[in-house]
Amino acid sequence: MTRIGLAVNPTSGKGRGGAAGRRAHELLTAGGHDVADLSAPTLAQATDRARQAALAGLDALVVVGGDGMVHLGVTVVAGTSLPLGVVAAGTGNDIARTLGLPRGDVAAAVRAIEAGLASGPRSVDAARVSTPGHAAHEWFVGVLSCGIDAAVNARANAMHWPRGEGRYIRALLAELHGFRSYGYRVTLDDRVWESAGALVAVANVPWIGGGIHIAPGAQVDDGLLDVVLAAEFNRMQVARIFPAVQRGRHLGHPRIELARARSVLIEPLASRGPHPPIAFADGERIGPLPLRVDVVPGALAVLA
Repeated sequence: MTRIGLAVNPTSGKGRGGAAGRRAHELLTAGGHDVADLSAPTLAQATDRARQAALAGLDALVVVGGDGMVHLGVTVVAGTSLPLGVVAAGTGNDIARTLGLPRGDVAAAVRAIEAGLASGPRSVDAARVSTPGHAAHEWFVGVLSCGIDAAVNARANAMHWPRGEGRYIRALLAELHGFRSYGYRVTLDDRVWESAGALVAVANVPWIGGGIHIAPGAQVDDGLLDVVLAAEFNRMQVARIFPAVQRGRHLGHPRIELARARSVLIEPLASRGPHPPIAFADGERIGPLPLRVDVVPGALAVLA
């Protein structure tokens, strides 16, 4: 009998995550699997429970929710042979979109998980992020950003009103009000980019923020990170370029550059502008710069 750990975010998908988790539990149990519920009140507690269960012996970890729950799963299983299954029940689901997994369809997602268990998981790249000079690290599989979108994410997380997308619009307007391009020094393998900039995004997948096409050519299994470098913009220029970013048409802009690298070091550069915002990856807080990101090919086994 296959032993599966199941971690659910009940608030994902505007409250639909709980029902999706219960349905996934029912279907996996009906399929003959031994399902251990690893859900907890907070993401940190759920991560701890998943780690303990993995050490005790699991055949797979399945997460139910959006990209934040996928981030939890990646944090636990990346760099190990334990495969990750995803029941995409969030509002963005950018990682499931990249992997070609069902979104918003619990039964189809469970079928994909069982097919992966039967045939073997797919190996994809994961990114390891750390503070230079420290051994501790964290994993992500989507996009790390430390530009204006990260500032908007942090501000929106601190707001209690309005709910849904309106909160992010309110946060964006607030950030634009006093926006100044940040100062960056970015080392990409063997070259350096120094500039005032609106955004630095390190992408392992093409999408961020629920379908914003930040890195159209990014592939999750090519052993490379796609790094989007947006140089100096004022607040009006940021507002104007945003629709192009949503459609993936921003890379032709003369102030936006795409580079590919295996290793990326991002540092603040006070001579070029204010300190960049706290970095986020997969929609979750990572921490302040400086940060080093390294791609690890095939580090994540996915039931897909």
